[in-house]
Amino acid sequence: MFRNDLFKGKRILITGGGTGLGKAMARRLMELGAELHICGRREGVLQDTAKELAAETGGAIHAHPCDIRVAQAVDEMVETIWQTHGPLDGLVNNAAGNFISRSEDLSPRGFDAIANIVLHGSFYVTQAVGKRWIATKRSGSVVSIVTTWVWTGSAFVVPSAMSKAGIAAMTQSLAVEWGPKGIRLNAIAPGPFPTEGMTKRLAPTEALEKRMIGAIPMRRVGDLPELANLAAFLLADEVGYVTGEVIAIDGGQWLNTAGGFGALTDLSDDEWQEIRANIAATNAKDKAQRTV
Repeated sequence: MFRNDLFKGKRILITGGGTGLGKAMARRLMELGAELHICGRREGVLQDTAKELAAETGGAIHAHPCDIRVAQAVDEMVETIWQTHGPLDGLVNNAAGNFISRSEDLSPRGFDAIANIVLHGSFYVTQAVGKRWIATKRSGSVVSIVTTWVWTGSAFVVPSAMSKAGIAAMTQSLAVEWGPKGIRLNAIAPGPFPTEGMTKRLAPTEALEKRMIGAIPMRRVGDLPELANLAAFLLADEVGYVTGEVIAIDGGQWLNTAGGFGALTDLSDDEWQEIRANIAATNAKDKAQRTV
């Protein structure tokens, strides 16, 4: 579908680019000639990904440790990219967090853990990049990863549903505000894709995973290259008339079930306790890895 030099001479930043969807998109964009910049909180993971993708593709990739929840840190990172490597041409807001929980069990800290990354962080990065494009009269393209819940909401993932809906609103709002300046904003709403974060926090038991796949009309999860190709399509200059759109890639899941977790209202207290324990174990493991 795409020529190998589609993004030759283009610099693209992917937040949360060290793992999962971000890593898959980074790989594909590098295959198509882009100079990649990835950021995240875990420097070791970023460096490992950068080495792996550089070896695989022969392309250029740069890792930037950054906590996008901190506006000043974001602005400093973007300024470093501009001054050291040159202006960006594209941005992918991919960094996120999520877990299923009954809303009455959520703590303020649990809510903020999602909202600060997804809502606040995505805006901080978009503004930091966008204001530099505007100041220098450069065009640019932003793709944000949201969910199908932006249209319907979803039980048991309320912090994510609220935050992702905010990113969809940002996408549509800035598509109008920044359109005259040559800046496009679009969003992708993925269904289930096989990443560690998705499986361990959104389908942390075998029964939940089976139920989730059974609700997808195509009866499978997505393949990472499928999403990466859609991101490349939306970032490309060749579709420069597309802006303000939110495009689902979910095997028809949201048309069948609204793409959310409303069916989990029949779970017992014991089943919720098992879910919470599995997610807590995953979070503890991740925290231990970050401190190594």
